[in-house]
Amino acid sequence: MPRATNNPAARARRKKVLNQTKGYWGRRKNVFSVAKNALEKGLVYAYRDRKTKKRNFRALWIQRINAAAREHGMSYSQFMGAIHANNIELNRKVLADLALNNPDAFETIINSVKAK
Repeated sequence: MPRATNNPAARARRKKVLNQTKGYWGRRKNVFSVAKNALEKGLVYAYRDRKTKKRNFRALWIQRINAAAREHGMSYSQFMGAIHANNIELNRKVLADLALNNPDAFETIINSVKAK
């Protein structure tokens, strides 16, 4: 009895990997064994960096809030402490956007926090 292989499924599996590695450089795009390793490593980086992106954006927001708060004579920690004490429900993303794009609104928040 001849040996049976599932050639269509194997080819489809390899083709799927090679399609995902389009745009890679050198043998990483057209040699299956190299492409498979490159793809797995790339997916690991993608998973890891989706988490890192959140961390980086939070750090950026904090820097922007700190810079804007210091223009009005408060440090970041004083400002955030006052925000929480006054039950102002604005997150760092919104505060950073206000500080950058709408400084008048941010100044209003600063003044309302300072007054109390």
